[in-house]
Order: sequence, then structure tokens, then C-alpha cells
Amino acid sequence: MKYFKINEFDSPDVIGSGEIMNKEFLNMLDKARELADTPFKITSGVRSKAHNKKVGGVSNSSHILGYAADVACNDSVSRFKILSALIKAGFNRIGIADTFIHIDNDPGKSENVIWTY
Repeated sequence: MKYFKINEFDSPDVIGSGEIMNKEFLNMLDKARELADTPFKITSGVRSKAHNKKVGGVSNSSHILGYAADVACNDSVSRFKILSALIKAGFNRIGIADTFIHIDNDPGKSENVIWTY
């Protein structure tokens, strides 16, 4: 990867867990980062089941399987750049919150969806 280190995706309670991230997901995210031409700060990557429960994640969270990440985003200009790049890179499962953007490419879930938190 050009823009990320694998440990950025570790669950806080399991060092090295970022290694289970889906490689296609990481390639798409790296491409999106390049297209956005703005830094992406990963706030959540892989989550252990315990950490997922602690943060209130859904039981079938794509984070547990290594198909998801959350990227910090606190302003509308960055949000536009990041969202545009994510879509151009091929992401079609996006959740938008006030302070982050969730993206995943979980093959077990419906495609072409955008939701808000």
C-alpha cells in the first residue's frame, strides 16, 4: 500500500489484527486515498468481537471480517473529496456520520447503499 500501514487497521485490543484485512478492500482504499488527494485517518479497521461489542457495533459488523474501515472526516470539503474518491474507487457501501465515513466491500451484504448515522 502506498498510503497506509497495515497496523493502522489493527483492533485496539489485538495487535497485528490488521493482517486479516481484505486485500481487495485495502487496494480500493489506497486508490481512493490517491484520488482524494487528502489524508485519510483510519479510526476503525478490524474489530475483535469484544471491541466491536464495546463500541456498540452490530453483531454482523463487516469490521470483524476485515471488510470495513472508518475514516475520520469533520468538515464538508473533506467529506466531498473523500466520498467522491471512494465512489470512483468502486466502493458502493458507505455510511456517513458527523465525524467519520464508514466504507466496506463485504460480499455478504447488499450493494449500492449509502446510509447516515
